[in-house]
Amino acid sequence: MNIIKPSFLFNDEFNGNTIIKKIEKAARVCYKSEDKITEKSAETFLKNIINQGHESVLEHEKITVTVICDRGVSHEIVRHRIASYSQESTRYCNYSNSKFGKELTFIKPCFWDENSDQYLIWIKQMQQIEDNYIQLIRSGSSPQEARAILPNSLKTEIVITMNIREWRHFFKLRTSHAAHPQMREIAQLMLSSFQEKIPVLFDDILQDK
Repeated sequence: MNIIKPSFLFNDEFNGNTIIKKIEKAARVCYKSEDKITEKSAETFLKNIINQGHESVLEHEKITVTVICDRGVSHEIVRHRIASYSQESTRYCNYSNSKFGKELTFIKPCFWDENSDQYLIWIKQMQQIEDNYIQLIRSGSSPQEARAILPNSLKTEIVITMNIREWRHFFKLRTSHAAHPQMREIAQLMLSSFQEKIPVLFDDILQDK
């Protein structure tokens, strides 16, 4: 049994300054103000665009990431409909194979201390599930049959592509205190990186502490 924390990575290297310049070029068509484009005009222009709520222009650019989280969190992520997803399939992945270390990988719950009774109950249950899953496979069950006992805590990988406007919507919803703790955990981690790479498009989204 392997227990890990959630994580993510950007699928492509990109330049935040290039992205905001491309969005500015598209957005200025609305006002026919292309003549006002300068080397440093994009940041101020797009901040004004966002303040005015004219966020449709942000749909001209997209970002793709791979998120490693638990199955429960992935079920919430895919409720965002303006996006494309490719997710690790429990129908076809046989976790008893050597490529998976012949074990199940689970995402550590962020809300229980490792020394708490709740965590000990959880880890005991995960071990039991792993043992039973491998036993089902060895008895002749296919992965798509054995997955019937897999829990929300199972690690999954999901590739997500959203345009900039939808990423903003995602972060506004998923970093708030109303979001599930494990959803907030990965969303806040992602937002911090997005703000670092493209601050002008994401720095107005405040994270609830």
